[in-house]
Amino acid sequence: MTRTLIRGGLVVNATGTLLGDVLVDGERVAAVTTPGLVTEADRVIEAHNRYVIPGGVDAHTHMEMPFGGTSSHDTFATGTTAAAWGGTTTIIDFAVQARGTSLLSTLDKWHARADRRCAVDYGFHMIISEVTDGSLKEMRQCVDAGVTSFKMFMAYPGVFYSTDGEILRAMQRATETGSLVMMHAENGIAIDELVSQALAAGHTDPIYHGLTRPPELEGEATARAIQLARVTGAPLYIVHLSARQALAAVAQARDTGQNVFAETCPQYLYLSIEDMAKPDFEGAKYVASPPLRTKDHQADLWRGLRTNDLSVVSTDHCPFCFKDQKALGREDFSKIPNGMPGVEHRMDLLHQGVVAGELSLERWVEVSSTTPARMFGLQGRKGVIAAGADADIVVYDPAARQRISALTHHMNVDYSAYEGMEITGRVETVLSRGSVVIADGTFHGHEGHGEFLPRGLSHYLI
Repeated sequence: MTRTLIRGGLVVNATGTLLGDVLVDGERVAAVTTPGLVTEADRVIEAHNRYVIPGGVDAHTHMEMPFGGTSSHDTFATGTTAAAWGGTTTIIDFAVQARGTSLLSTLDKWHARADRRCAVDYGFHMIISEVTDGSLKEMRQCVDAGVTSFKMFMAYPGVFYSTDGEILRAMQRATETGSLVMMHAENGIAIDELVSQALAAGHTDPIYHGLTRPPELEGEATARAIQLARVTGAPLYIVHLSARQALAAVAQARDTGQNVFAETCPQYLYLSIEDMAKPDFEGAKYVASPPLRTKDHQADLWRGLRTNDLSVVSTDHCPFCFKDQKALGREDFSKIPNGMPGVEHRMDLLHQGVVAGELSLERWVEVSSTTPARMFGLQGRKGVIAAGADADIVVYDPAARQRISALTHHMNVDYSAYEGMEITGRVETVLSRGSVVIADGTFHGHEGHGEFLPRGLSHYLI
C-alpha cells in the first residue's frame, strides 16, 4: 500500500481546525498528527499555507437525466471528472422511475449507466414517479440495496407529480423502513395554471418561467409537505430550497423538534431572477426549478446556513447545452429544459462565503461535506478527515485567484452560469480514496475509479 503524507496544512473538519499532518495508508486516513511526527512516506504533498479539507459530498446531481425529450449533457464519466476538478469526491445521483416501471428495474438501469464509468465515488437516491402497492413494497428492497432516500415531487403534473394522498402513503412506508423522503416542494397544479395563462397572453420569454413559479407557491408546498410528514412521523428533506417563505416553514418545523431538513444550492446564493431577464434568450441559461428569486432572498439563505435551518448545500447539477437543448424553448419558456450546471464550482463558491464572512471555515466543510455524508448514511467514511475514514482529501489554496468560465471548466456543457465571476481560492490537489486524481493542474484519475456506495440510514434519524 502507498503511504502518503500531507504535510503542514491547516486541517479543517466541521468540529474544528488543526495545524498538522495527515497520513494516508492505502485508501484510508491512518492518522492526523502534530507537524513533523511522521517522517517517512512513499509520497509527500506539501500543504503549507493551504487548507486540508474533506472531499466534498454533492448529494444532489443529475447525470444523464431524461427531461423534456432530451437528457442532461454530463455523463457519469464527464460529470464525476468535473466534480473531482472542483474538490467533490462523492456524488449522490438520482435514479428516475419511469411510469409503469419498477423501482428495482430503475435501479438496475442507473447502475448500468454509472458502474465502471465514474471518476469518483457515487450513490443513488430513488425518484418515485408512481406510487403503487408494488413501488411501496420495493422501497424496502431499495433500502437493502443501499438506496435509503426517496425523492417525490409536488410539481410537474403528468410527469413526476404525486398527490397528497400518494405522498402520505410513501411517507408512511418511509417511517416503516427508516428511510428519508426528499421533496421537490412547489405547488405544481397552481403553477401549471399560471403557465397556461402566461402563454395565452403571449408571454414566451425565459423570465416567465420565474414569474409563473412565485415563491409563495414554494412556501405553501413546503409547509404542506411538512404537515404530511408530521402526520406520518416521517423525516423530511426539502431539496433545492430557494425562497424565504419555504425557509420560514422549515425553521418553524425545526423549532418544534420535527425531523425536517433542507438544502439550498449555490445558484440561489449568487444568482437572481434578473439573470432570466437577459436579452437574446440568454435568460434560458438560468432556467431551473425552483427558479432564481429576487436578490433579497439571498441574505435569508445565508442566514439559514449559519443557523442550520439550511443543513446542506448541493448543486442540483443538471446541465443542458444552450445552443442545442435550451433552444428547445425559444418560442415557449415552458419547453426550456430545467437545469443548470454547477458540480465543478460548489466548493469554490461556498468558499466565497468564508471570504465574505458569511460562513466559518468549519461551517464551509460542514454544509459541503460532513452533513451531507451524515444525512445520507455515509458517516464515518466520507465528510471527515479522521483515522479510518476514506482518504477523500482536498488541499485548497485559499489565496489563489481564478475566473470562472466555460472556456476553462470541465463540465460537458457550453456555458457557465457564473461566467466571468472572479473568486478567491482554488482546489490544488485532490485525493479520492488515497489516489491522487487532481494535481499540478492535471487530471490524474480515470473512468471507473469511482465505487458505488451502498448507504446506511441517515445519521440524523438513528
